[in-house]
Amino acid sequence: MNEIELLNSTPSPSNSRFNVSSTGKIMIGITGGIAIGLTVICAPFVSPALRKHCLPYIPATNQQMANILDALKGRKGTLLDIGSGDGRIVLETAKNKFDAHGIELNPWLVLYSKVAAIRQGLGKQTKFFRQDLWKYNVAKYDNIIIFGVEQMMTDLENKFLQECKSDCRILACRFPMPNLTPTKTIGHGIDTVWIYEIKVC
Repeated sequence: MNEIELLNSTPSPSNSRFNVSSTGKIMIGITGGIAIGLTVICAPFVSPALRKHCLPYIPATNQQMANILDALKGRKGTLLDIGSGDGRIVLETAKNKFDAHGIELNPWLVLYSKVAAIRQGLGKQTKFFRQDLWKYNVAKYDNIIIFGVEQMMTDLENKFLQECKSDCRILACRFPMPNLTPTKTIGHGIDTVWIYEIKVC
């Protein structure tokens, strides 16, 4: 075999190194699709941690739910759950005749809550909004529930004092308001509910 024939019979390095089979292309496409899908699904759960005040999604315990319902005895009217998560509090209070709303940043949790409300026959008694709590005016509500974190409670207290109407009842769960004095406390530990009555002069 002469030199010319040898060169012609030698595989091209570019072809042998970078030739991707059809199966390989399909696998790359599937992997990329999965990565994009996971990013779309996970981003709403991770993004709150990048905000000034992180309000993580932690479902209420059965005891917390019982304490909330106890704290609402004798109350009626409109109710707002700030950071409503999976919608459980909104749904349970709607069963107890409240016109219950929830605000939540995570679109997947908002969708889940709306579906759960329809499945439980509570679609007309509940509303869920994808909203930033700092941009949402709470003035129309008679009762407000918040599962906050310690770092946000001072700013949240100021928001309530500026926006809430007189006789609005605030239920703070897990952490109390830093300056307001609760009229009553129910439960203990992580299940504690602090009750505040807003008085507007």
